[in-house]
Formats: sequence, C-alpha cells, structure tokens
Amino acid sequence: MALVDDNHTDTILEAARDAGATGSTVITSARGEGLVPEKTFLGLNLSGQRDLILFLVAEQLARDILEEIAIAGKFNEEHGAGIAFQVEIEDAVGLKTQLKTLSHEIEDQL
Repeated sequence: MALVDDNHTDTILEAARDAGATGSTVITSARGEGLVPEKTFLGLNLSGQRDLILFLVAEQLARDILEEIAIAGKFNEEHGAGIAFQVEIEDAVGLKTQLKTLSHEIEDQL
C-alpha cells in the first residue's frame, strides 16, 4: 500500500511495475495528516489530494517494490511526499490472469 501526493501517482505506478508489480488499484482523493496538521484558510484545507495505491504482489518481490517506490516518490527526502507499507495477505482470488506472469517472475527466487 502507498499513500502518495496525487501528482506523483504515475511515477509511483511506473516504479512499482518496473520492480515487478503486475497491477494496482488507485483510490483517489484520500486525505491524510502528518505530525503537524496542514494550515487552513477560512476553514478550507490547503493540502493537496492524496491517492491510495494498492498492490498485490508476491512476497519475494514486496521489499524491492517498496524500496523502488520510496526512491521514485522521494518519501525520505521530501516532507509529506508519501508513505508505503506492507500488509501480509493470507489468501486472494481473482488473479488467474496474472498467475502465469507472477509464477515466472518469482521462480528464480524460490
């Protein structure tokens, strides 16, 4: 999962795909708040929109994908650039069309 500024979504998606992600789901118009709340002007929020990006990837690829999207999104360099984290998935269905590609990508790591 990654929460990113909507201006960086395409860059993050490209980096994830280059690192082995075979697909993603983007949920737009999310809102987040960091350590210090964003300023408002007459009650209007001045912060930019965030996107929530979901990736379902093989465990063997997860860390590389996290590192690549962190670099592409400049998560460690720019305040509020984004955050990404891994959540273990016990089981999933609906991946039949991606199964051949996933199996081929991770067979060298098994």
